[in-house]
Amino acid sequence: MLGYVLLVMSGLVLLVWGADRFVHGAAAMARNLGVAPLLIGLTVVGFATSAPEVMVSVLASLRGQPGLAFGNAIGSNIVNIGLVLGCFAVIRPIPMRSLTMRREMPVLLAVTLLTVSLFLDAYLSRIDGVVLLVGLVIVLIWLIRISVRSASTDPMQSEYAAEIPKDIKMGKAIIWLTVGLVSLLLGAHLLVKGSISIAEYFEVSDLVIGILLVALGTSLPELAVSLVSALRGEYGLAIGNIVGSNIFNLLGVVGVAAVIAPIGVEQSVLSLHIFVMVAFTLVLFAMTYDYDGKSELSRIEGFALLAAFLAYDAYVVLQNVRMH
Repeated sequence: MLGYVLLVMSGLVLLVWGADRFVHGAAAMARNLGVAPLLIGLTVVGFATSAPEVMVSVLASLRGQPGLAFGNAIGSNIVNIGLVLGCFAVIRPIPMRSLTMRREMPVLLAVTLLTVSLFLDAYLSRIDGVVLLVGLVIVLIWLIRISVRSASTDPMQSEYAAEIPKDIKMGKAIIWLTVGLVSLLLGAHLLVKGSISIAEYFEVSDLVIGILLVALGTSLPELAVSLVSALRGEYGLAIGNIVGSNIFNLLGVVGVAAVIAPIGVEQSVLSLHIFVMVAFTLVLFAMTYDYDGKSELSRIEGFALLAAFLAYDAYVVLQNVRMH
């Protein structure tokens, strides 16, 4: 058992460090190519912080454990909203001034409902996976268009401009991108191997391990980016990173997993986990609506998100302990 835990911990360390280097290299490359900071933040950084989920999804599906991939994607979205945003709103209320970010929220809601509709027949086919990946391409095109239109007026533009690496030569950027990618691959391999072994040891499904353990681990890059952003007062970055990552998780991670290995969906996904993910997304959508004139995610709302996340995780743990 200790060996399995060490595998998971080693995998997580490599994933977090690899994701940081991958984001660093990819963002520097894009800047060197003349891409606008807002566009880099919305697309390159958003995708790169979801790279751990994508790598884990691909490797888990190839190893015949697509439940781990789906659990990772669903669980990561719950972690991102409940734990990450909840914690930051408790520490410091998050203003919702970015028009771009507020445009992204309805897209996240639409993407969430699309994913749920594909889950309803309790089977994810390759066609479902292709639909999600086509959706990802459409969202990327849409993000490019809104970033071009609102770059000059959106406060997120200056935040991204301050964060994206400057004065890094193309050769060095490519090296960091490659090093980050290799670290992500190795970290994902160790994490998947250790997670499957832990699931077998405790006789629980790989879906549960994906939701509870792997999702928390692969969300660490989002946690790090949002924590640094919130502490620096770059609130648009903090919440925009979460919203973008959740969109990528559903369209990219679930899409890739379904294309590689179609799978029947466990009943618990439909009766509990998908329901909780949709509930968190709807609550976040409601919180970003300026109904009280303050246009911010308050400390009370942060406490509510955090309490709901902890209650959900505790329920899943107790349910599986009771079953065994």
